[in-house]
Amino acid sequence: MNEIIKKNGISFGVITGVISLLITFSIYMIDLSLMTKWWLALLIMLFYIIIGCILLIKTKKELGGFMTFKEGFTTYFISAVIGIAISVVFNIILYNYIDPEAADTLKQLTMESTANIMKGFGAPASEIKKAIENLQEYEQFSVIEQIKGSAYSIIGSSIFGLILAAIFKKDKPVF
Repeated sequence: MNEIIKKNGISFGVITGVISLLITFSIYMIDLSLMTKWWLALLIMLFYIIIGCILLIKTKKELGGFMTFKEGFTTYFISAVIGIAISVVFNIILYNYIDPEAADTLKQLTMESTANIMKGFGAPASEIKKAIENLQEYEQFSVIEQIKGSAYSIIGSSIFGLILAAIFKKDKPVF
């Protein structure tokens, strides 16, 4: 594997992981209810897309202005996996060992937010009740669910990585 791809993937992975950890910790310290806000989730996702673009622009430049689709995707994928791993390990420690009550609080806030959103869309009371019952049974912050969630995050990140790699690829001209 190319050293530039490896170096950039690892360094940006650590950067995104630490930023994710700082975002989570800041929200934890300021107001847990922010974790249930859709607009914050969109802002964070936009931030990660911008970081991914910067990563691929930097990598392409360091590769001499040319980057294959595979090189772009590999760089992004390495970064995403490392960033997600750091974030998940922090969340497991925070919500299972440091402050399990925060997980319970977030669960309650999520149920309230879900009920309000469903009411806003005119969902029948029976459907709202069923959704809340499902959320009560779901242990979102357990180690197993965090690991499963990380797998879904990697899949979602891979989709973004495929798109970004296609956008930023530039093959060397063949003469």
